[in-house]
Amino acid sequence: MELGLMLWMFLTLTGSTPAVGEQYSRAVDWLSRYGYLPPPDPRTSKLQTKEGIEKAIKVMQRFGGVQETGVLDSETIKLMSTPRCSLPDIVGSEDMLKRRRRRKRYALSGLKWDKTDLTWSIHSYPSPVLSPRLPNDLVENILTHAFKAWSDQAPFRFRRLPSDSRGTAAGGDIRVSFSRLLHEDGYPFDGKGGTLAHAFFPGKDEVAGDTHFDDDESWSYGGGSSSSTDLFTVAVHEFGHALGLSHSSADPSIMRPYYQGAVEDISNYQLPLDDRLAIQQVYGRKDGGPPGGVDPDLPHLPSPPPPKPTQPSEPSFHERCQGGFDAVANIRGEVFFFKGAQFWRTKRDGSLLSLNPAQIINFWIGLPPGTKRVDAVYERRSDSSIIFFIGSQYWVFKDTNVMDGYPRPLSEWGMKTKNGVLVDRVDAAFIWAHNGKTYLFSSGEFWRFDESRKGEQVNSKPDPGYPRDNSLWAGVPSDMDDIISWGEGDAYFFKDNLYWVLKNGGLNQDGVTPKSIAVDWLRCAAPPLTSTSPRIPKECNCNLRGSSSFLRSTWVLLISVLLVINEFIRK
Repeated sequence: MELGLMLWMFLTLTGSTPAVGEQYSRAVDWLSRYGYLPPPDPRTSKLQTKEGIEKAIKVMQRFGGVQETGVLDSETIKLMSTPRCSLPDIVGSEDMLKRRRRRKRYALSGLKWDKTDLTWSIHSYPSPVLSPRLPNDLVENILTHAFKAWSDQAPFRFRRLPSDSRGTAAGGDIRVSFSRLLHEDGYPFDGKGGTLAHAFFPGKDEVAGDTHFDDDESWSYGGGSSSSTDLFTVAVHEFGHALGLSHSSADPSIMRPYYQGAVEDISNYQLPLDDRLAIQQVYGRKDGGPPGGVDPDLPHLPSPPPPKPTQPSEPSFHERCQGGFDAVANIRGEVFFFKGAQFWRTKRDGSLLSLNPAQIINFWIGLPPGTKRVDAVYERRSDSSIIFFIGSQYWVFKDTNVMDGYPRPLSEWGMKTKNGVLVDRVDAAFIWAHNGKTYLFSSGEFWRFDESRKGEQVNSKPDPGYPRDNSLWAGVPSDMDDIISWGEGDAYFFKDNLYWVLKNGGLNQDGVTPKSIAVDWLRCAAPPLTSTSPRIPKECNCNLRGSSSFLRSTWVLLISVLLVINEFIRK
C-alpha cells in the first residue's frame, strides 16, 4: 500500500516514469536537508504527504527564483544540482517563514554578537594539490578582504590572531578551516561539488562563528577557471552567516544559498543593497569614516591569473600532444598525465589546468633528485594517500609530501609471476570502481589487493588466485601504459596516444572504439587526415534507413547484380 502511494506521488510530481525514482528520492532528501521538508518521524514511520512535498517544492522554487510549478521539472533539478552553502534556507517553522519580513532576515532572535570588535584565525589551509594557485598568504589576504566587505557597511573591527611559534593558530571569535568529509562538527562535506562550505551563527556555543570550507573543492582567486570555486565569493557569504544572517531569496544578494561565480575585482567589491540593509538592521550603520575595519591593514593583492590562451603556442605543445605517457592517475578528482620528468593536469570538466607542464620533483616533495620518470601512480581509497611506483621501489605521499620511511622495496607487495619470480616493476595501477579493489599490472599479468582497512601500510599479500593474464580485459591493449577509473565508474585504458573506455568497468565488451588522448584530454588540435595518417574509428552519422556502410554495400551488390543480368542478356 505504502509503496503504491509513493509511486503514485512520484509519477504525479514529476510527470515521468519510475526509471528516475532515484532522482525523486534524492530530491526529497535535498528538501529535508535544506529546511523545506521536516525529516520523517522515526517513531511513527510517517511518510511525507503528496501535498506536503508539492508545497515544499513550490517554496523552494520561489526561494530560488525559478517558476513555481510544484513538480521536479528540469529547471528545478538543475537548481538542486548547483553547488551551494550547506546551511538550510528555511530556519524555524513554516509560520515563522510566513511572518518573516526584511527586518527579521537574520537567523533567529538573539543570534548576533554582543560586540563589534571580533577576532578571527585560520586553523588549516586549502590542499596544495587541489588549490595550487592559493598559497597561504594569498588565502589570508582573500579572507581579510571578505571580512572587509562587511566592515565597510557596519561598525565592525576584525582582527586576525597570528599563529604561535609552533604554527598553531589561536582561537578567536571566528575560526576558519578547510576540511574534508567528516570533520567533527556533525555536518560532513560531500566531496567535490554539492556543498561548498558552512558557518555557525553567533552565540555561546564553542563552534559559534566557526567557518568551514570543503577541502575537496578546487579553490581559486579571480575567476581563473570555470572548474574551480572562487574563495572570496564563498567566504563573504559564509562570514555573513558567522555574523548572524540567514539565506536570502533576493537577487542580487551575496546571501543567496547558491554559488554565484567569481568576483574578479575583490579590492573594490561592495555588498549588494539587500545585504547592506540586512547587516545594518542587526548591527547598525557604520559611523562615517573611510571603508576598512580590518587589522592588519590590507596587503597588496596580486593580479588575478590571466585567462587561458585559446591557441596552443607554448614550446611543450608537441611533447604534450604526441602521447606516450609513462603514467596516468586519477588524483583528487583530477587526471594527471606523467611523461618524463614532468606532468600535466586536467580538471573534472575536461579543462587543462596549464598548457605548460610542471616538474614532478618540484610538486611531489620527497621523490629522489633527478627523477626522470614514474612507472605508475594511484590514490589509495582508504586514506587518500598517493602511491608512486618507480622501478623496484614505491613511495607513499600525504598530499604532496612523502611520508616518513619511504621509499620501500616493491617486494613488500608480494607480487610473484606465475613462474614464481618477484616483480621488480609496476606498469599500471588503478582502483576498479566495480569492487573498490586495487589492481597492479606488470609484464602482461595483474594482481588484486584489498586495501579497504584504513591505516595499514600495505596489504602485502595479493588476493588468492593471482596473477592473471591481462588478456582478461578484452577489447583493450594488454600492454597498457596505465588505467584509471573515471566518470560513472568507467575504466579508462591508455596506450600511446589513444584511450579505450570499458563502460561501468565491465570485462569483455565488444567494439570498444579507441579515441585520441591529445584531442579529448590535453587541448590538442585534431591532426589532418592523410593517406598515411592512422585513422581513429568514428561513429557515422546514420539516418533512419541504416548506416552509410550498409548503404554502400547495398549499392555495390545491386550494381553487381545488374552487371550480371546485363552480361546474361548479351549472351
